[in-house]
Amino acid sequence: MSDTEQDIQPLLDRLGRGETEVMGELFVHFQERLWRMVDLRLDRRLGGRVSASDVVQETYIDAQKRVQHFLAKPDMPFFVWLRLVASQRLIDVHRQHLGAQMRDAGQEVSLVGAGQFAATSICLVARLAGDDTSPSRAAIRGEVAEQIEAILNSMEPIDREVLALRHFEELSNQEVAEILGIDKGAASKRYIRALDRLKDVLEKLPGIYGE
Repeated sequence: MSDTEQDIQPLLDRLGRGETEVMGELFVHFQERLWRMVDLRLDRRLGGRVSASDVVQETYIDAQKRVQHFLAKPDMPFFVWLRLVASQRLIDVHRQHLGAQMRDAGQEVSLVGAGQFAATSICLVARLAGDDTSPSRAAIRGEVAEQIEAILNSMEPIDREVLALRHFEELSNQEVAEILGIDKGAASKRYIRALDRLKDVLEKLPGIYGE
């Protein structure tokens, strides 16, 4: 059990006794982490129509409706369950707004768990390459971004997802293992392998490993 799970255990005990009014307090503990997860995966074509905050708020409503599903899975950490609810909400949002273009926005990948909304190469490239208004640096980033995308596309989907979970969602190795249904050792090895494959190209980016 993580330190966070220990901190909220009294609230979880109350929830288990049927005091569903504590859902709001529980949700506050993980709201920022859910926002990071949603913001990373929300297709930028939805800008102006749907925000990460909108999806997080809808996730709270969904979680309230599905709390009995969580109580039926006593071994699942609350955050892992909550993140699964958020992932399903993301899938629904993209289906609603993008329809047939859904495949370009993200995908349900069996390797990363049923119903999980996987991080795409495009969204990871945007985060890794970043933004820079300097014409010279922007040109460098544009060239390197193509190299990053090629490397990410060559990775197994699960390796790409481990990178997203550890590096951008800032989850612990234990949480990654629980979300993906793999052991901690495998999660750690996949993360190190993904970083190693990206290291050489990231070194070319200004501000990543120094000038």
